[in-house]
Amino acid sequence: MLAALGWGAVAAASLLLGTLLALGRRWRAGLVGGVLAFGAGALISSVAFELAQEGLDVGGPLPVAAGVAAGALAFFSADRAVERIGGRDGGRPGGLPLALGALLDGIPEQAVLGIGLATGQGISVALLVAVFVSNLPEAIGSASDMREAGTARSRILALWAAVAVVCTLATVGGYALAGVVGGGLQAGIDGFAAGALLVMLVDQMIPEAKEKAGDRAGLATVLGFAVAAGLSTLS
Repeated sequence: MLAALGWGAVAAASLLLGTLLALGRRWRAGLVGGVLAFGAGALISSVAFELAQEGLDVGGPLPVAAGVAAGALAFFSADRAVERIGGRDGGRPGGLPLALGALLDGIPEQAVLGIGLATGQGISVALLVAVFVSNLPEAIGSASDMREAGTARSRILALWAAVAVVCTLATVGGYALAGVVGGGLQAGIDGFAAGALLVMLVDQMIPEAKEKAGDRAGLATVLGFAVAAGLSTLS
């Protein structure tokens, strides 16, 4: 259990690191867009080589498909709620959708890490690095947007600290539930994370990366995909 807590904290630490980097200095819009594009490529690789493939291997296509649908609907519904809150306040969501995506992706993803620990599969250093590669841009992009929207630094830091804590606890939860979680449920968890990520990528992350980084966004996305795919191969 302590190992799950420790590794979960390591995996989630990149969310806080990205937030601190965003709050420590003002990032040019083009640089934020490039970071977001790189992260989008890394997340696409995560969906293809980590979540979907792992789900298919342990539970087959039906649980993965059900999880993808549930994850997509969950992010879509929660994102609409965030937009309505922003609209009532007379402002923009200011990075909240990216934080929401990190949460909906991070909980099932880190729960799978805990399940792997409990079942003796261990933790791959390459996989942990891949989590860092995908988490950092989400946190940097979201915290930068929230800062530009006028959100207080203390609120930004508190939000991302809460996301990191919840994701860490998800690793412990996965470890605790490993004895009763079958392959079908694990596949559904993988699918849920994949579905939430795909909707977040298309609706939020990629359009913002393109808007801020321009034509360079595509190249940065390919680079992020290549790095994360290489790490997945190593793991």
